[in-house]
Amino acid sequence: MSGAECCENPPNLNSSCVTTGSVEELGGLNCYVVGSPDSKVAVLLVSDIYGYEAPRLRTLADKVSAAGFYVVVPDFMHGDPYVPEDSERPLRLGVWIKDHGPEQGFNEAKPIVEAIKSKGVSKIGAVGFCWGAKVAVELAKDSYVQAAVILHPSFVTLDDIQGVKVPISILGAELDHVSPPELLKQFEEVLDKKPEVNCFVKIFQGVVHGWSMRYKDEDKASLKCAEEAHQDMLDWFIKHLK
Repeated sequence: MSGAECCENPPNLNSSCVTTGSVEELGGLNCYVVGSPDSKVAVLLVSDIYGYEAPRLRTLADKVSAAGFYVVVPDFMHGDPYVPEDSERPLRLGVWIKDHGPEQGFNEAKPIVEAIKSKGVSKIGAVGFCWGAKVAVELAKDSYVQAAVILHPSFVTLDDIQGVKVPISILGAELDHVSPPELLKQFEEVLDKKPEVNCFVKIFQGVVHGWSMRYKDEDKASLKCAEEAHQDMLDWFIKHLK
């Protein structure tokens, strides 16, 4: 995993972005929750290394909830997202990852999934960005969820993809050294040999790793690609969960 690419253009976690959800405890973790608790379909949003407070992630959660989903964004970082400029800790991403591995996120996701189901939800989708993609794939391997979407994934291997049991959409960037198009094409080849698993792979041209959450506001081309990816994600869940 390339620390340089994953750390580019970090979000402003102190943004005054207006959102419609609230923070509550679910499955043992604080979660940003939005949408009707009476909905029978839910989506679990798993963040990148910058955590569940990222304004664009919460704005996206609001958009997904407006389509009729109950949306949960867990704080898998336990209030300790990666902060590149933090002088109180080692700045190396690898050091931070040791304390915040996606395997831990997967284990912590399981009780959250059960808590969501206890509300009467019948189908759950999981979407993961970068770090969160590994968590989403692990959930898809063990059928904790009924559909998955991963965007510019990190840590995901061919063996992981081989184990996926539910419909999965993979959205990547042309200029990505963490999950390059060549790797995503290999993912597609593996999935094509599993006719029982519906898959969709798309490479967005001219954008870099992390673009869907951390594009620059003035970069209109990346913004357009991000919005297109978000719509692709939403369409996937509408197709497979509703």
